[in-house]
Amino acid sequence: MKIIFATNNAHKLSEVQAVLGDGFTLLTPRDCGVTEEIPEEQETLEGNASQKARYLYDRTGMDCFADDTGLEVAALGGAPGVHSARYATDGHDFAANNRLLLKNLRGVTDRRARFRTVISLIINGEEHLFEGVVEGRILDHETGHEGFGFDPLFVPEGAEKSFAEMTPGEKNAISHRGRAVRKLAEYLHALEK
Repeated sequence: MKIIFATNNAHKLSEVQAVLGDGFTLLTPRDCGVTEEIPEEQETLEGNASQKARYLYDRTGMDCFADDTGLEVAALGGAPGVHSARYATDGHDFAANNRLLLKNLRGVTDRRARFRTVISLIINGEEHLFEGVVEGRILDHETGHEGFGFDPLFVPEGAEKSFAEMTPGEKNAISHRGRAVRKLAEYLHALEK
Protein backbone atom coordinates (compact mmCIF):
# COMPACT_ATOMS: atom_id res chain seq x y z
CA MET A 1 0.00 0.00 0.00
CA LYS A 2 1.34 3.42 -0.97
CA ILE A 3 0.62 6.24 1.42
CA ILE A 4 1.98 9.78 1.75
CA PHE A 5 3.59 10.80 5.03
CA ALA A 6 3.64 14.57 5.43
CA THR A 7 7.35 14.89 6.17
CA ASN A 8 10.61 15.40 4.37
CA ASN A 9 12.52 14.61 7.60
CA ALA A 10 14.61 11.50 6.90
CA HIS A 11 14.79 10.60 10.64
CA LYS A 12 11.00 10.59 11.00
CA LEU A 13 10.54 8.75 7.72
CA SER A 14 12.84 5.88 8.74
CA GLU A 15 11.35 5.71 12.26
CA VAL A 16 7.82 5.42 10.89
CA GLN A 17 8.76 3.02 8.07
CA ALA A 18 10.39 0.70 10.64
CA VAL A 19 7.20 0.60 12.72
CA LEU A 20 4.81 0.23 9.75
CA GLY A 21 6.76 -2.61 8.19
CA ASP A 22 7.17 -3.92 4.67
CA GLY A 23 3.53 -3.85 3.58
CA PHE A 24 3.63 -0.08 3.17
CA THR A 25 5.53 2.23 0.85
CA LEU A 26 5.87 5.67 2.36
CA LEU A 27 5.94 8.55 -0.08
CA THR A 28 7.05 12.06 0.85
CA PRO A 29 5.21 15.19 -0.26
CA ARG A 30 8.10 15.85 -2.70
CA ASP A 31 7.56 12.39 -4.24
CA CYS A 32 4.02 13.54 -5.07
CA GLY A 33 4.90 16.98 -6.44
CA VAL A 34 4.14 18.96 -3.27
CA THR A 35 7.30 21.02 -2.83
CA GLU A 36 5.95 24.01 -0.92
CA GLU A 37 6.01 24.30 2.88
CA ILE A 38 2.94 22.55 4.32
CA PRO A 39 1.14 24.93 6.68
CA GLU A 40 1.06 24.35 10.45
CA GLU A 41 -1.00 27.25 11.77
CA GLN A 42 -3.14 25.65 14.46
CA GLU A 43 -2.83 26.02 18.24
CA THR A 44 -3.03 22.28 19.02
CA LEU A 45 -1.14 19.18 17.91
CA GLU A 46 -4.43 17.71 16.69
CA GLY A 47 -5.16 20.84 14.65
CA ASN A 48 -1.72 20.90 13.02
CA ALA A 49 -1.75 17.18 12.16
CA SER A 50 -5.22 17.55 10.65
CA GLN A 51 -4.31 20.69 8.69
CA LYS A 52 -1.20 19.05 7.20
CA ALA A 53 -3.02 15.85 6.22
CA ARG A 54 -5.95 17.75 4.70
CA TYR A 55 -3.53 19.98 2.75
CA LEU A 56 -1.84 16.93 1.19
CA TYR A 57 -5.10 15.13 0.50
CA ASP A 58 -6.60 18.19 -1.19
CA ARG A 59 -3.56 18.51 -3.48
CA THR A 60 -2.99 14.85 -4.33
CA GLY A 61 -6.25 12.98 -3.71
CA MET A 62 -4.10 10.20 -2.22
CA ASP A 63 -4.36 8.50 1.17
CA CYS A 64 -2.01 10.28 3.52
CA PHE A 65 -1.15 10.98 7.11
CA ALA A 66 0.56 13.73 9.04
CA ASP A 67 1.82 13.95 12.57
CA ASP A 68 2.55 16.71 14.99
CA THR A 69 4.62 16.18 18.09
CA GLY A 70 5.21 18.33 21.09
CA LEU A 71 7.25 18.18 24.25
CA GLU A 72 5.04 19.22 27.18
CA VAL A 73 7.00 20.25 30.27
CA ALA A 74 5.01 20.36 33.52
CA ALA A 75 6.98 23.23 35.11
CA LEU A 76 6.48 25.32 31.96
CA GLY A 77 2.70 24.87 31.87
CA GLY A 78 2.88 22.40 28.98
CA ALA A 79 5.30 24.47 26.89
CA PRO A 80 6.84 24.27 24.39
CA GLY A 81 3.97 21.98 23.26
CA VAL A 82 2.68 22.75 19.77
CA HIS A 83 5.58 25.22 19.32
CA SER A 84 8.31 22.61 20.04
CA ALA A 85 9.98 22.67 16.60
CA ARG A 86 10.11 26.47 16.62
CA TYR A 87 10.66 27.00 20.33
CA ALA A 88 13.77 29.19 20.05
CA THR A 89 13.72 30.27 16.39
CA ASP A 90 11.50 30.21 13.32
CA GLY A 91 13.23 27.21 11.83
CA HIS A 92 13.85 23.78 13.39
CA ASP A 93 17.12 24.72 15.18
CA PHE A 94 17.41 21.76 17.55
CA ALA A 95 20.51 23.07 19.35
CA ALA A 96 18.90 26.47 20.01
CA ASN A 97 15.67 24.79 21.20
CA ASN A 98 17.62 22.62 23.64
CA ARG A 99 19.63 25.60 24.97
CA LEU A 100 16.43 27.59 25.57
CA LEU A 101 14.73 24.68 27.33
CA LEU A 102 17.72 24.20 29.65
CA LYS A 103 17.80 27.95 30.34
CA ASN A 104 14.07 28.02 31.14
CA LEU A 105 14.45 25.06 33.52
CA ARG A 106 17.57 26.34 35.29
CA GLY A 107 17.04 25.88 39.04
CA VAL A 108 13.73 24.04 38.53
CA THR A 109 13.47 20.75 40.41
CA ASP A 110 10.22 19.52 38.81
CA ARG A 111 11.59 18.08 35.56
CA ARG A 112 8.48 16.04 34.61
CA ALA A 113 7.66 16.13 30.91
CA ARG A 114 5.95 14.11 28.25
CA PHE A 115 6.24 13.75 24.52
CA ARG A 116 2.93 13.58 22.69
CA THR A 117 2.34 12.71 19.04
CA VAL A 118 -0.95 13.03 17.20
CA ILE A 119 -1.40 11.46 13.76
CA SER A 120 -4.15 12.46 11.36
CA LEU A 121 -4.83 9.80 8.74
CA ILE A 122 -7.01 10.60 5.75
CA ILE A 123 -8.00 7.42 3.96
CA ASN A 124 -10.79 7.25 1.40
CA GLY A 125 -11.52 10.88 2.30
CA GLU A 126 -12.21 10.14 5.98
CA GLU A 127 -10.05 11.42 8.83
CA HIS A 128 -8.95 9.27 11.78
CA LEU A 129 -6.78 10.48 14.71
CA PHE A 130 -4.24 8.42 16.69
CA GLU A 131 -2.28 9.55 19.75
CA GLY A 132 0.89 8.32 21.42
CA VAL A 133 2.27 9.61 24.73
CA VAL A 134 5.43 8.84 26.69
CA GLU A 135 6.01 10.27 30.15
CA GLY A 136 9.48 11.13 31.37
CA ARG A 137 11.78 13.86 32.64
CA ILE A 138 14.17 16.50 31.36
CA LEU A 139 17.88 16.18 32.13
CA ASP A 140 20.03 19.16 33.12
CA HIS A 141 22.44 18.54 30.19
CA GLU A 142 22.41 16.85 26.80
CA THR A 143 23.46 13.20 26.45
CA GLY A 144 23.72 10.96 23.40
CA HIS A 145 24.01 11.52 19.67
CA GLU A 146 21.09 9.55 18.16
CA GLY A 147 17.67 10.94 17.27
CA PHE A 148 16.85 14.60 16.89
CA GLY A 149 15.06 17.49 18.57
CA PHE A 150 14.80 17.26 22.35
CA ASP A 151 15.96 13.59 22.37
CA PRO A 152 19.30 14.39 24.13
CA LEU A 153 17.41 15.96 27.05
CA PHE A 154 14.49 13.52 27.52
CA VAL A 155 14.63 10.33 29.60
CA PRO A 156 11.46 8.23 29.32
CA GLU A 157 9.87 6.84 32.48
CA GLY A 158 11.48 3.56 33.51
CA ALA A 159 14.63 4.17 31.44
CA GLU A 160 18.14 5.09 32.52
CA LYS A 161 19.20 6.83 29.31
CA SER A 162 17.94 9.59 27.05
CA PHE A 163 16.23 8.95 23.71
CA ALA A 164 19.47 10.17 22.08
CA GLU A 165 21.44 7.39 23.81
CA MET A 166 19.08 4.67 22.54
CA THR A 167 19.31 2.78 19.27
CA PRO A 168 16.51 3.58 16.83
CA GLY A 169 14.94 0.19 17.68
CA GLU A 170 15.02 0.85 21.44
CA LYS A 171 13.48 4.28 20.96
CA ASN A 172 10.76 3.09 18.55
CA ALA A 173 9.71 0.39 21.02
CA ILE A 174 8.68 2.98 23.63
CA SER A 175 8.45 6.39 21.94
CA HIS A 176 5.40 8.59 21.55
CA ARG A 177 5.68 8.46 17.75
CA GLY A 178 6.18 4.69 17.87
CA ARG A 179 3.03 4.30 19.98
CA ALA A 180 0.95 6.50 17.68
CA VAL A 181 2.31 4.79 14.54
CA ARG A 182 1.55 1.32 15.97
CA LYS A 183 -2.08 2.42 16.44
CA LEU A 184 -2.05 3.72 12.85
CA ALA A 185 -0.50 0.45 11.62
CA GLU A 186 -3.08 -1.67 13.45
CA TYR A 187 -5.85 0.35 11.83
CA LEU A 188 -4.30 0.10 8.33
CA HIS A 189 -3.60 -3.64 8.67
CA ALA A 190 -7.22 -4.22 9.76
CA LEU A 191 -8.42 -2.45 6.59
CA GLU A 192 -6.39 -4.81 4.42
CA LYS A 193 -8.14 -7.92 5.79
